[in-house]
Amino acid sequence: MGLPEVVQRRLAGAPIVLDGQTLAPETQLMLRLKKLARLPSAERLPVPQGRVVVEHEAAMAGGTQPIGSVRGLAVGDLPARLYVPTTAAPEPAPLLVFFHGGGFMYGGLDSHDATCRLLAEQAGVRVLAVDYRLAPEHAFPAAHDDALAAYRWVVQHAASLGADPQRLAVGGDSAGGTLAAATAIAAAQEGLPLAFQLLVYPAVDARRATRSLELFSQGFYLTSEFMDLANESYVPVVAERDDIRISPLRHDVPAGLAPAYLCTAGFDPLRDEGEAYAQALVAAGVEVQLHRFPDQIHGFFNIV
Repeated sequence: MGLPEVVQRRLAGAPIVLDGQTLAPETQLMLRLKKLARLPSAERLPVPQGRVVVEHEAAMAGGTQPIGSVRGLAVGDLPARLYVPTTAAPEPAPLLVFFHGGGFMYGGLDSHDATCRLLAEQAGVRVLAVDYRLAPEHAFPAAHDDALAAYRWVVQHAASLGADPQRLAVGGDSAGGTLAAATAIAAAQEGLPLAFQLLVYPAVDARRATRSLELFSQGFYLTSEFMDLANESYVPVVAERDDIRISPLRHDVPAGLAPAYLCTAGFDPLRDEGEAYAQALVAAGVEVQLHRFPDQIHGFFNIV
């Protein structure tokens, strides 16, 4: 927000300390301002209106990030955008296929435009953001089918993207992290090349019952109501919520899974399941970097 930390703390109020963690004053102030504004949460609106709210919040949080170039394209039948950093690696270059979050109901290329720009610039890699069908119009496994189809397309058309097929990665945040994790699993099972997976506070257990869910499911942006709505909209058949494509934490880790960077937020209801998934990957011999941002909430990745 550009304010000195002491001013942020004054405006935000007394520090919020839970589970041995202190919420960042800037984040606390943002949550307080959101509450004072009495803006409706997306999950309390009809889905079309909720999508407008999500896009508005994303635009406010993301702003405009510099980038070398952006171009729209089609990945099969799916809309996509290719982000090339200002200082681009020589072709063929590394490429990250990115899936946006939003509970499988919200979000799109616009909601994560700033995020993809920042990823491309900071990592110095090409980023291909791929859109996918949303619930409730398209229930499970539509989004997962789209994500995997997109990755298969990228493997086959890497040269047209200036990408090295041996240096491809998948990534996503929240529900997008679920899609990335499931795509990485499918790639291992099918023998597709995949060098890396970037999992940002992923949802990996649709039947979650964790301590972080109990502690942080109210007042810290992502709510239990939102998660319930996401489950009901995307996976209305309860028995399907154990499927590896929606709850990979409930399954054995396949051989040959790509190395992963997984990050969680200290005040996120999804924190514990994400960290449990990282531990499961490590136990299975997968190379994993796990990073918790202890003073942050779900969604911080989009506040760039």
